[in-house]
Amino acid sequence: MTAESDFLAAYDPNDFDRPSVAVDVALVTIVDDELRVLVRQRPDHPYQGSWQLPGGFVGVGESLDSAAARVIAEKAGLVDVFIEQLYTFGALDRDPRTRVITVAYYALVDAGRLSDLPDGVALATITVPWEGESGGPATLHGATETLHVAFDHADIVGMVVQRLRGKLDYAPVGFELLPDEFTLFDLQRIHETVLGKPLNKDSFRRRMLTTGELEGTGQRRTGVGHRPAELYRVR
Repeated sequence: MTAESDFLAAYDPNDFDRPSVAVDVALVTIVDDELRVLVRQRPDHPYQGSWQLPGGFVGVGESLDSAAARVIAEKAGLVDVFIEQLYTFGALDRDPRTRVITVAYYALVDAGRLSDLPDGVALATITVPWEGESGGPATLHGATETLHVAFDHADIVGMVVQRLRGKLDYAPVGFELLPDEFTLFDLQRIHETVLGKPLNKDSFRRRMLTTGELEGTGQRRTGVGHRPAELYRVR
């Protein structure tokens, strides 16, 4: 019987066709009560001039999580952000160049960290034509027009919205979209924007305060024309 070391020494990986593996990251934030995602305009074919999520091929010596973090750092200039694996997209025709399987991630960032974007990068507004967690592709909008989205990235963004709506009831993902200190009204607006519907103020406040995840800072928001609201932070 052949020893494993001999088998591996003689093994030629080129004997089998292999797909390329990529990561694509939907970096999501909220601006003016709108759910937005960071996109880049493609300078080259295929889909030249269309908009895509930041992405890249995974290196041979690189883990998926490391590749996703690298993509965010290189193409959005951000480090130390909340990131989570979303889904693997592997349709045969998703990339016209070759067989590419992509592992999609989503990242959540406070809008204050995205104030200085490089050329060719924008925050597109996300809309979905469905309610609740129905699912389906999203539509992305620029300042004045609907954006043409490359590859299957509209499906990726739609799945991000679906995932976020499903997680809000049991995971503190909304906090990742806020600065370190915030009011309960700020948090409620985050939830309403993600869910696409208004929430009852009193029941929302009770639910958030009974989770044990928040603590008061002892400070109140300044510079407002009404009674200043108490500031909270994640415990």
